[in-house]
Amino acid sequence: MADVDPHRRRRSCKAMPLPDECALVLQGGGALGAYQAGVYEALHDVEIEIDWVAGISIGAINAAIIAGNPAERRVARLREFWNGVTAALPSFPIWQSEQAREWIHEWSAGMVAAFGVPGFFRPRLLPPMLGAPGTPGALSFYDSTPLAATLDTLVDWDLLNDGPVRLSVGAVEIESGNFHYFDNRRERIDARHIMASGALPPGLPPVEIDGKLWWDGGLVSNTPLGHVVDNQSGDLLVFQVDLFSASDVLPRTIMDVFAREKEIRYSSRTRQISNQLVKVRRERQQIRKVLDKLPPELRNDPDVKALESCAREHAINVVQLIYRANAWEGGSRDYEFSARTMTEHWSAGQAAVAQTMTRSELIAQNILDGETAAFDLSNQNRKAIT
Repeated sequence: MADVDPHRRRRSCKAMPLPDECALVLQGGGALGAYQAGVYEALHDVEIEIDWVAGISIGAINAAIIAGNPAERRVARLREFWNGVTAALPSFPIWQSEQAREWIHEWSAGMVAAFGVPGFFRPRLLPPMLGAPGTPGALSFYDSTPLAATLDTLVDWDLLNDGPVRLSVGAVEIESGNFHYFDNRRERIDARHIMASGALPPGLPPVEIDGKLWWDGGLVSNTPLGHVVDNQSGDLLVFQVDLFSASDVLPRTIMDVFAREKEIRYSSRTRQISNQLVKVRRERQQIRKVLDKLPPELRNDPDVKALESCAREHAINVVQLIYRANAWEGGSRDYEFSARTMTEHWSAGQAAVAQTMTRSELIAQNILDGETAAFDLSNQNRKAIT
């Protein structure tokens, strides 16, 4: 077994036994990120302590707030962020008509497109076509400077970098097109790294870090699951929070088309990583079976030892928590920053964890047995990875 991370703490939890490490994996998805905040609050309430939080885009912002605050202040800080970014839009009453709710939803998204989001981004005075080539004003429609001040207010960067929670956020370097995870176990993280992970073009400008320009990590991969799996150092429990569902009903309107296209595009990488996990696990199992058949005189051969090392693996249990959109949420759901919708997303995250915990004995048994599996218990499904 690999050496245990010196930052890791031993934890106790009423809901289930916990393995060596617990990770929270947060997708990108703009305004849908309030669902992630609800998930974290519910995990905090059942005393599941997170050792590692990895995020892309809005997931990186939520991750930074979690890692950059002591446990007792994280939920309050998340609420401060989400209350702030949704403060500009009025709170409409709820009508029974889905058509009326959809109209309000699209109107709210239109207001964001026109006026921006407080503490996050604001529209530029001039369109980018009139900006000086190469300047931020020529490369984006909005100015993300307000987000830097928001992050500096909500995040203790010293605690984030030197504290107990590992943080990983993904971004893409523009010139090379290479994807990179900024990780507080390897480098010092500040507001620039979080903003780079969420710099989605052409809306938001690239972020400069040490002479290089970076864009939103979701352009390459909208989930950090692969990074976490590739770097686990012991048995691992992952809460993977997806903001776009891979499966849904057929679209009936053009707004449904926009929504479904985003779901497929942003969820595809998650499926790819899960499938790869299955493939690699099966290959390692076959290698171990062959090694077990070798005669004793070959067991100490250097090549055999090297192959044994490659085939060795730790158990991983992935608990999937997937946001499933309401019928009235169309293609603009990721930039509809209204207070009412935010509250609904937050509550949905809490409900998903509560539903999962009603069947936590399935996860607990896998952890005790050292088995690997993927679960979607909020949807009453269990899929084992064998």
